[in-house]
Amino acid sequence: MTRNTSASKPPAKKARARNARPKIERAALKLFVHEGVDAATTREIAEKAGVSEGALYRHYKGKDQLALSLFMETHNRLGQMMQEALSGDGSLEEKVHAAVKAYCELADEDFLLFSFHLVSLNRYLPYDKRREDDPVSITERIIDGLMSEGIIPKGDPALKAAMALGVVMQAGQNKIYNRLPGLLVQHADAMARAVVAVLKSE
Repeated sequence: MTRNTSASKPPAKKARARNARPKIERAALKLFVHEGVDAATTREIAEKAGVSEGALYRHYKGKDQLALSLFMETHNRLGQMMQEALSGDGSLEEKVHAAVKAYCELADEDFLLFSFHLVSLNRYLPYDKRREDDPVSITERIIDGLMSEGIIPKGDPALKAAMALGVVMQAGQNKIYNRLPGLLVQHADAMARAVVAVLKSE
């Protein structure tokens, strides 16, 4: 008679989830955008990702570090993108169009990540100390150069940068709240013309 040993075997350990980090990040983004960072918990994030809460803590110290990391991922890419587009060759109109198009393409590439960045600016920008390569500083510096070269009227570079960035950022906000249909890139031409008008205003 064969002895049944199944009852005496210890329960099998749950296999460690593979590629846990991207799953955690996508689950966190959905919760952060739809419920807010404060309302989401590490337990909810882990459950939505299909991983253990311990797996989350292996990659991040907690929810706040995870949220800040996701914000800075887009923020740093925006800085790089602005530098490349606005420092290239071409007329003012061509440079602005390249920058606006790149911004829209970044948004359309991963609108969930982009949405989180846009709705979290007030919360996380204080963590980003003013530096040479942040998107706003890059824009201000380039606008200051355009003023010095006489390409656009003299004025306050910080104010012009805020107004120019506001054109595309407000359009992004409206898309988040379903007030602007379709891909953001299909509105790039109109937004670029508006930014040029802002830059050329007295």
